[in-house]
Amino acid sequence: MHPKFFKVLPFAAALALLAVGGSASAQDAVVKIGHVGPLTGAIAHLGKDNENGARLAVEEINKAGLMIDGKKITLELVGEDDAGDPKTGTAVAQKLVDSKVVAVVGHLNSGVSIPAAKIYSDAGIVQISPSSTNPAYTQQGFKTTYRVVATDAQQGPALANYAAKSLKAKSVAIIDDATAYGKGLADEFEKKAKADGMTVVAREATNDKATDFKAILTKVKGKKPDVIMYGGMDATGGPLAKQANELGIKAKVVGGDGMCTDKVAELAGPAVVNVICSEAGMALSKMAKGADFEKAYKARFNTGVQIYAPFTYDSVYVIVDAMKRANSTAPAAILAQMPTTNYNGLIGNVAFDPKGDMKEGIITLYEYKEGKKSVLDIVKM
Repeated sequence: MHPKFFKVLPFAAALALLAVGGSASAQDAVVKIGHVGPLTGAIAHLGKDNENGARLAVEEINKAGLMIDGKKITLELVGEDDAGDPKTGTAVAQKLVDSKVVAVVGHLNSGVSIPAAKIYSDAGIVQISPSSTNPAYTQQGFKTTYRVVATDAQQGPALANYAAKSLKAKSVAIIDDATAYGKGLADEFEKKAKADGMTVVAREATNDKATDFKAILTKVKGKKPDVIMYGGMDATGGPLAKQANELGIKAKVVGGDGMCTDKVAELAGPAVVNVICSEAGMALSKMAKGADFEKAYKARFNTGVQIYAPFTYDSVYVIVDAMKRANSTAPAAILAQMPTTNYNGLIGNVAFDPKGDMKEGIITLYEYKEGKKSVLDIVKM
């Protein structure tokens, strides 16, 4: 097309031309919602799972049509990669703020959510983490900070209680990956384990990039614990369980939601039968519409749900619910509605306490059968 064409084209006609073929018409208001998690690195599969859940919600809402204050709204999901790194996390948090998102779903890791929370607070933008479980995340005093999962103050004790009561463990070795999540979960487990009468025979730390745990596990083996508790993610938890088995350690390996994935079965191999883990929420198989979600997710992304996609999915719907109640897409108006949220979603009822934590915390405990997660117990906190 000749460049002079645009000089003579009437303004209204130019607008109409631009609208043709677009996903949003010229009259639609585009409203940005941010999602951020690790899309690169060892736990990128978990970050992508979270992003997929949020994307599925956005696409559904756009297809159904959203009207706010008499205007047709088209949602746009702005995805960012924090690589599971706190420094990167604060940088991309600022990037989302600068992109004029009205709310953020993220981050995945507690160690990233905690420092990023200040960026969103300073900007007055709602942050809903679908998977950060460290209690400190909502204890910073920010009015913008929410989560839709239980905390490690609930998850750690649930794991310890299971080890003491069901596994009849008298002694435990505790290993963590030295992250805010891993150490925080291990600390909460340790408090409850001691209260339940278990003896902590070892407390060791590794890091979230480690691949060889033989030195730590050899030391642990000499202490003959009934149970090994690991605070960390599947990328390290799987190899740790595998290497413990290779060293002839018979103890069960118990861990939290970070290692409670299908990936841990792949990484641990046959040793996954020794793993017992928890999720800080309702199991997908126990959600009333879990099967429908799983089917829709697989049809859209050609892969199965890892763990927290249902929680990012509901986080988007919670944000839109706040928009509807406010009859506004302004960040301040969305934020003002968040404390009175009472949303019946895929994951159950979502309502928040004054800190931004879920009023009804649920922990699901799992074992692995033939390499697949199998529900052991559901604990309402």
